[in-house]
Parts: sequence; C-alpha cells; structure tokens
Amino acid sequence: MLFEIWAPETERVTLHVADRTEPMERDPARPGWWQAQSEAADGTRYGFALGDIPRVLPDPRSRRQPEGPDGLSAVVDHSAHAWQQDWPGRPLPGAVLYELHIGTYTDEGTFEAAAQRLDHLRDLGITHIELMPVCPFPGRNGWGYEGVSLWAVHEPYGGPEGLKRFVDAAHAHGLGVVLDVVHNHLGPSGNYLPLFGPYFTDTHHTPWGSAVNLDAPGSDEVRAFLRGSALSWLRDYRLDGLRLDAVHALADTRALTFLEELSTAVDALAAELRRPLFLIAESDLGDPRTTTPRDAGGLGLHAQWNDDFHHALHTALTGESQGYYEDFARAPLAALAKTLTHAFFHDGTYSTFRARHHGRPVPRTTTPAHRFLGYAQTHDQVGNRATGDRLSATLSPGLLACAAALVLTGPLTPMLFMGEEWGARTPWQFFTDHTDPELAEAVRRGRRREFAAHGWAEEDIPDPQAPATRDRSCLDWAELAEPPHARLLAWHRDLLALRRTQPDLCDPDLASVKVAYDEEARWLVFRRGDLRTAVNLSKEAAAIPLGGGPGRVLAAWDAAEHPGKDGLLHLGPESCVLLGP
Repeated sequence: MLFEIWAPETERVTLHVADRTEPMERDPARPGWWQAQSEAADGTRYGFALGDIPRVLPDPRSRRQPEGPDGLSAVVDHSAHAWQQDWPGRPLPGAVLYELHIGTYTDEGTFEAAAQRLDHLRDLGITHIELMPVCPFPGRNGWGYEGVSLWAVHEPYGGPEGLKRFVDAAHAHGLGVVLDVVHNHLGPSGNYLPLFGPYFTDTHHTPWGSAVNLDAPGSDEVRAFLRGSALSWLRDYRLDGLRLDAVHALADTRALTFLEELSTAVDALAAELRRPLFLIAESDLGDPRTTTPRDAGGLGLHAQWNDDFHHALHTALTGESQGYYEDFARAPLAALAKTLTHAFFHDGTYSTFRARHHGRPVPRTTTPAHRFLGYAQTHDQVGNRATGDRLSATLSPGLLACAAALVLTGPLTPMLFMGEEWGARTPWQFFTDHTDPELAEAVRRGRRREFAAHGWAEEDIPDPQAPATRDRSCLDWAELAEPPHARLLAWHRDLLALRRTQPDLCDPDLASVKVAYDEEARWLVFRRGDLRTAVNLSKEAAAIPLGGGPGRVLAAWDAAEHPGKDGLLHLGPESCVLLGP
C-alpha cells in the first residue's frame, strides 16, 4: 500500500505502520510530498513522525481514528463495503430537509439507533436528512463543530462503517442524506495540521484564530485537502449533498475562489456518478451570488440557508427584539412578507445590529425559490440560546402550527429541526466533552460570561461539560403519543402530504408569490398559484379579506369555514388554514 503525506516544512518523515518503522522518501514529482510503500490492510494502525517531534502523529487525511483525534490512524478500504442500495439520488428542487444530530436524536447517540427511527422521517414526508458534523472530536459528546480529522467519522457514533450503514438504510427508505462539513476552522484540541504544513495563515484572522489558508503560500495544497475531503463524503459514503458551515468566514482573496473550485468539482462528480449532488451554504453575507450559477458570475453553490426568513418568523411569533432581531421586530409581518417574496430582508438596507448597510437584492425573476432554505428552528437558533429553549417552551400549539404552515407551504425549501414536528419540549443545549481540563474550564467560563452580559445568572447557564446537559438534549420519543404532540405531528404530516400532491407548493417562481397582512391585527396571507395560506398570530379571532379567489379548506389547524361570498375568511385565534380552489 502507498502511504503519502504533505509535510513541506520538515527534513525527515518516518512512517509507523503496525509494528514497523519505515523512512519515507520525497516525491520528486510533487514538492512537499513524502511517500512509502508498506504492507497494510483494512484496520491497520499507522501514523507519521516528523523530524524531531517526539510523538507519532495521526494522518491529516485519516479515514478512521479508532481511539479519537489523538490516537493512531487506521486504514479504511472503502471498496470492501457491500452496499445494499442502488441509489439513483434525489435532487434538491422539491426537497424537505430535516436537521438531525446523531448524538441526541436517540438516547444511544449512534448511527445504528438513529437508523431505527428512519421510518418516522419517511412517514413524516421528509426527503433529505441533514446530519450535523460527524468528524472526530475529543470525548464522546459534542455538537461536532470542533472536528479535526476532516476525512474521518466520529468513532462513538459508529465510525465509517456505521455511517455507511446509516446512509444505506436512509436510501432504502427513499431518504437522501446531506452532511454538514466545517471548512472555516478546526477544533483547538487534537488539531495537528499546523505541524505538517501551512494549513493556517495569519494573513487573516477569524473568531477562531488564524484563518484556514485558502490564499497564502501553500494554499493550493490546503484547497486540495478540503476539496478531496468533500468529494470523499459524496463518493465513498454515497451522500447526496453537503452543507457548508459559515462560508462567510472563509477568508479567500484569490480570483478563483475555493467555493467556485468546490462547486465545479461537485458538479463534475455528479456527472461522473450520474446522480444529483448539491452544496448548501450557510452564509451571513446576504449575497445571492453565492448560489448564482458560475456561468452567470456566481459561486455556483446550489442553495443557502436563509436566516432572514427565520428572524422575521421568530420575531412575528415571539415578539423578541434583542440583538439581530431588532430590525425585524419593528414590523415583523412586513419583514416576513418581504422574505416570502424577496428571500432576503437585508438586501442593501441598513442593519442596526451590524451598524451598516447589508446584503444585496435577489433577482426574483431568475432565481428559483428552492435555492433558499426556510426554517423556524435550527441547531444554531435553539442551541445558542442561554438554556437551549425551543419555540415549544413558550409558544402555544396554535402558534407552532402557524410556524409549520409558513415553513412547509412557503416558497423556500423547508427545513425542520429534529423534534420540531411534534413540538418537542426537550431543550437542545450547548454541550461539550473536552478531555483537556483547561480547555473544558475555559469553555465553561466563556459560556457563562457570554450570557451573564445579557442578564442571566451564572447558575442558570447549563454546564457544557456536564453529562446531564447532553442527556437533557436527547429527544423524548414518548412524547409523540401525548397531547398536544400527537396533534402537531399529524399537522406536519398533513402539510407535507399536500406539498407532495399540490404542484403550486413546489413552484420555484419567487416573483409570483403574493402576500397581504395586517400588522396590528397580526394576520398574514400568501398566495402561490391557486393556493392560499392564512395565519392568525393574534389571541383574538380575525376576519381576513381574501378578495375572492380560492376558498376550499384543504387543511386547518382549528375548524374553519370556507370563505363567504363577502370574501372574508374567519379564522380563530392562533390558528391557520390552507385554502385551495
């Protein structure tokens, strides 16, 4: 077997494989690369020693870390896995995504246990599971955003074989699988990349320290490392897409950006594999060029999360106005109407939170609505609250039903956060399992200090390192059979069934969406083709003027009459309805 490593800043590299130690030779064709041939098979442990560094280091391109990020790497023979499904793929247009964290989706926190719940997602009407990051990180429990081995799979979840079996099982249920990958930073613990080469640069700084090197000397190899990791997930694990974390934090001044390179490579792989593949960006830029095709001057990513829609919906539901919610909360229904028709709220407007103008208008007539993901809750928007409280902790079942109606019948690609479909009461809190005591204490103090500045008492902030914090965040599947959870679950299923059967609900024409609302009375109606969704967020009944048009009730949270000849729809408090012709 050929072992290779990029280590341009050392004069000596030694391969440690099984119980043998072998010197590596420079590759004359590739500057900075070392190579050696040695016997190895699936599962063989190995690592590299650089120069005078006294310890053996794991492979930056390790496919498996059986003992975690600090241990030796293990060879993985991807060709040895016997796939059960001949999967044709499932494209993004028309999709409904479900964000899922393997470690808290079940009490067991494994791929195997999560696979036992796939029938729930199939019956719900989900098309794609969006897995939160699964790269190795220290300890057992964590969100996954501090991974360090970008080609490997967290061993406590089930390792590489566990992920493959999960993807195979999902495909057997007709479900695509999308993986959240993090290219903008790596975890502080177990990160040995700087010892191998210039994977990071001080040319730019990020909230996590030195930036990943995308444009300084040596960046060609760093880009190849990230690109190779991304393609490996799609090819070797048969994933259907990737969600790219915080692409706005990728500091990249080169004319041909890393994101353009990556989207080009993914499109080429899709053509090679003859199945659809896609990239979804998390971006704070408010720039439609992120998803504009490359031949039209864009980056060529296929979709992006739309936090503007979330913020507008959240303020309309809760009345919260702190931080980045401030601009949305001034007229939340107007903000919601704008995001339903223009995708972005900040499209060149002044952002009070940023103290500057922000964003760029979306070309509505040429941009398909499915390029923007719409959601009421995500891991970020729940977990980054002080106590990880979901909307269900404070909102009535009626308002949760209204949120579902706006997300699942709206023009954007819908996404649910695990448990949202039944109004789960379990919080989703920030938890870690750092094995370094100093880092663990620094995270604990930082979390408490952050929220103390917003008026929270330290004792009320969950300890990220406490096992109970993770345990509280696990879904309680017993809730599904209890009121009001069973009714909310049925409501989500009904809406998703209509989304499958009503072509208007998958119409990509953003410019055709029409919205009317009354800020004071707190009702809003939007029209997509022959269908209208009406929500009443008020505690009082509402008489909503529809002005003719469709009038048959297709789905209603509470009993609702067809609109009368006067064109008025009478809707009860905190309720919603979907009308058809």
